Amino acid sequence: MSTVAIHPSVDAGVSKGNQNFPGGTLRCQCKTDQVEVHVQGNVAHNHACGCTKCWKPGGAAFSVVGVVPRDKLEVTEHAGKLQLVDPNATIQRHACKECGTHMYGRIENRDHPFYGLDFIHVELSPESGWEEPRFAAFVSSIIEGGGARPDQMEDVRARLTELGLKPYDSLNPPLMDAIATHIAKRNGVLK
Repeated sequence: MSTVAIHPSVDAGVSKGNQNFPGGTLRCQCKTDQVEVHVQGNVAHNHACGCTKCWKPGGAAFSVVGVVPRDKLEVTEHAGKLQLVDPNATIQRHACKECGTHMYGRIENRDHPFYGLDFIHVELSPESGWEEPRFAAFVSSIIEGGGARPDQMEDVRARLTELGLKPYDSLNPPLMDAIATHIAKRNGVLK
């Protein structure tokens, strides 16, 4: 087994989730007055993400992020502590202004293929059973974010593969197909 660190929730191996998981509560990392976000149901498309925008715990090269329907997510405690990380970003990441933890990301552009989905980090939940990460996206981006040097990337990809997280330098094929289908329908190429 390789010693390349990916993310604390997968470094010891990927634990299978429960397809009937009912959801849970995400909590920021403040010691008191934690922001709480309740999620009804499980995530989909959970994956390790190497992009430079996603929140990562200290020392992690990747984030682990999945999506839920936006109507299944509700901020239930200390919503006043949330602020937008970058109001110009496609994904509007709402983070605790005290501890910096990204609680959820939302796409407000109705024309975006992922409109209606919120991005969350299930590691912020004490409940177990969330869908396991199934692939790795934007792997090369960890170079930009300082998570690895170019000469380490072969080992990073080998470790991801060893964990069962097929590495991609974009999203996985089903998500790329969903984006292309959305755009084709919007442009009248598909009905």
